[in-house]
Amino acid sequence: MNRHLVISLLALVLVASCSGSGSSGNRVVVKGAGPDELLKLRHGPSLGYKVMLGLPDGTELVRRDCATEMGQLWCRVSLVKAPGITGYVSADYLSTP
Repeated sequence: MNRHLVISLLALVLVASCSGSGSSGNRVVVKGAGPDELLKLRHGPSLGYKVMLGLPDGTELVRRDCATEMGQLWCRVSLVKAPGITGYVSADYLSTP
């Protein structure tokens, strides 16, 4: 087998294993948004970014990383049931399941 092909395949396997939901974050749940309210999933870590989706209480997320912007902690998350959907939410509304 071509040496470059083997190296490329090994690199691909390494990247794929590092991107799984278990190794890149932990599960959290939307909590405290209110019974008639939705937590806003935003394109970036502040109120200045556009809203992508509204998430009801109980929505399961995978927390990737967090950053503080203007005194507010924002976490980059993805939906457990739709891992391709990623955005930012205020950490004030996240809790462990």
